[in-house]
This record gives sequence, C-alpha cells and structure tokens, in this order.
Amino acid sequence: MSTQALTLTERRKLATQLEIAHAAAELFVARGTDGTTAEAIARRAGVGLRTFYRYFRAKQDAVGPLLAVGGQRWRALLAATDPAAALPDALRAAVREALAAPDEAADGLRQTRGLLRAAAGDPALRAVWYRVNQESEELLRPLVAERVGAGPGSLQVRLAAAAATAAIRIALETWSETDADVTGPGSPADLAARCLDRLMGPGW
Repeated sequence: MSTQALTLTERRKLATQLEIAHAAAELFVARGTDGTTAEAIARRAGVGLRTFYRYFRAKQDAVGPLLAVGGQRWRALLAATDPAAALPDALRAAVREALAAPDEAADGLRQTRGLLRAAAGDPALRAVWYRVNQESEELLRPLVAERVGAGPGSLQVRLAAAAATAAIRIALETWSETDADVTGPGSPADLAARCLDRLMGPGW
C-alpha cells in the first residue's frame, strides 16, 4: 500500500515506527544490541516506553521498518520499468537504481552495513533481517507474475522472486563484511548485479 492510500492516522503511526527504527539502528550501530535497551531506543526516538512496546515486541524488532524501506523502493522501481522488458533485464535495472547511492541512499546503505555487522553476533537481529527479506520476496511475487503472465504461486514466479531477493540479500551481506564504498567495484549495486547474473542465467 502506498503512503498516499493511508489515512492520516496510519501515516502518523508509520512515521513513529520509522523514527523508532532510526533511533534503534543508530544505537545498535554505536553500542551493539547488548549495549542498547528498549528504554534507550524510546528515549532517543522521543517516545514513551509504552509507545515503543505498542509497535514492537523486542528491541531487535524495532529496525524492521527501516530494513524494509529498501525493498519497498526497489519493488516500486521494478513496477515502473518498461513492461516489455525481459524479466531479468527489468530486475537488474530496478536493483541497480535502488542500490545507487545519492546522499540519502548512501547513508541508508551505511546504516544497513552497521546493522548487518551487529547482526553477526545477535541471532534475534539476524532473524529480523531474514524475516524482512522473506516478506519482501512474497510481496515481489505479484509483480513478477504480472510480467511473465503466470500465477503468483507458480514455480517460475516463486523461483524468480526468490532469486532476485537472494541476490540483494547476499550482495548486502557480502558488502557489509568489507570496507568497499557504496559505489564502484564491490559496492552493493555491483555485487547485486553479479548475483543476478549468476542466479538468473539463460532460460528466464
């Protein structure tokens, strides 16, 4: 659902969730998850602890909305690509643009890098990352189905959605383990394109 389709109350709730998510990410990157409490996140976000727990069950869950933003952006870009383009070409174009790094996107990528590094030592934070990717994959299926003229539950659609999602996930995880820049060789966009080339070869 686009933000334009949301009511004012829903938009306010979403804005509050994102404020909490940004606060949690900043603290996790700076202090680690062990050194961060739900109280500290709420304080940084400027909300009460009760408000925090209204939206999130645990401190690690708080970064879910922030991690989901990238998936929302690249699905929107895929929907906007030329309908006549072959699926692999459309996916590559959308991923390349989504992971391009103007200032705001670059900051988001660096924050994601910090979160993935923090997740290496926190199973609960890793679970949030995998959950966000699974949800993104499921949301991608209707877009893929529309392009290939098959049902969202068909093998071709499920495999393509899984491959595209995995390409971005693996690219970001691999990049987070390095000190490569947000652009150029070894960047998320470069790695994701290489992953897609490997995962979506001839036959798509």
